[in-house]
Amino acid sequence: MDNEISFEDKLKSAKEILEKLSSPSITLKDGMNEYKKGIAILNEATKMIEDAKLEYEKLQIDKHS
Repeated sequence: MDNEISFEDKLKSAKEILEKLSSPSITLKDGMNEYKKGIAILNEATKMIEDAKLEYEKLQIDKHS
């Protein structure tokens, strides 16, 4: 069973973190922790996009071979 979080769920999580960071009541420490989590999630989402692009390009090459 695939336990990987979907791209869409990663974006949803990043949006939730952004909302937390927009709160005027967030502490500096909590803000930094949320920021770090957000960056990690966005890096994972970016990797997913890059992997999908490579797979698509491979399929295009295979299709024309």
